[in-house]
Amino acid sequence: MAYKHPESVLVLIHTDSHVLLLQRLDNPDFWQSVTGSLEVGETRWQAAVRELVEETGLQVGIDGELSETGRRVRFEIYPRWRHRYRPGVTHNWEYEFYFRLPHQQAVTLSEHQAQCWQPLAQAREQASSWTNKLAIERLIQAQLD
Repeated sequence: MAYKHPESVLVLIHTDSHVLLLQRLDNPDFWQSVTGSLEVGETRWQAAVRELVEETGLQVGIDGELSETGRRVRFEIYPRWRHRYRPGVTHNWEYEFYFRLPHQQAVTLSEHQAQCWQPLAQAREQASSWTNKLAIERLIQAQLD
C-alpha cells in the first residue's frame, strides 16, 4: 500500500464577494473548499492545479487565477484516517491557495455531492473545518486592507 504524504493543499475558490463551498459525499454535513494531498514528486502548485481540475473541472489560466498565499497550517489527522499514512504520522501540513474567478459559475463535481456560492462571511460560518474558516477569514481581511 502506498501511504499518503502528510502535506496537502486547500484551494479557496472565490469571486470578489463570494466563496464556493462543496458538500462532501461521505458526510453531507461537511462543507469545504477543494483539498487534496500532494502526490509523490509533486509540488504544491502542481497539486493545487490537479485538485482543481479533479474536483471541479476548473482550469488555471482559462477559468481563473491561482495564487499561493504563502501560508500553511498544521493540523492533527483524524485517527480514523491515519491508516492512510505511514505508521506514526499524526499531523499534516496544509498549504493555502486562492483561485479567483471573475464571476460565480457552476462546477463539475466528482468528489462532492453539491455546491453553493455563499457571501464571504456566510461561507466562513458554513465551512466545516477550522482551516477552511481561517482561509476565508484571511480572504476577508485581505479585502479590507
